[in-house]
Amino acid sequence: MKKFVIFAFALVGVFFIDQGLKDIFLSGYDWQSKCISLELHINKGVAFSMLSFLGDKLKWVQLALIGLLAYLTISEGWLKRYPLSVGLLAGGALGNIYDRFARDGVTDFVYWHCGFNFAVFNFADVMIDLGIALILIQEFLKYRASKK
Repeated sequence: MKKFVIFAFALVGVFFIDQGLKDIFLSGYDWQSKCISLELHINKGVAFSMLSFLGDKLKWVQLALIGLLAYLTISEGWLKRYPLSVGLLAGGALGNIYDRFARDGVTDFVYWHCGFNFAVFNFADVMIDLGIALILIQEFLKYRASKK
């Protein structure tokens, strides 16, 4: 039960923080600096606008993938092993898929342009990456401990 509560709080927290931040930019907030701009972008594709040619079908493909990952997460016991990480991932995924259905594209707002142009991203993307990184670190530490 404790692990499910951790998962649920992470998922709900990430989703609402993500949507709150996106609302700030949808209402017109804009900030520019030499290296980072905080400005509204609606991404019709995935990372680096890839797959944008799929148009409206992309959200259904992503929804199916999220459903498959949810099934694997439960059936493989990932939720019990990584409740915080899976909560971060799920909250970020739901935040971005919600955008696809509500706004016809993902609301991005962080643009790195210092030295090179990087993809524009959002809080949900960061939480997805953090969730994956935490799982990889846990697995690495478990592997290392088993070798001793």
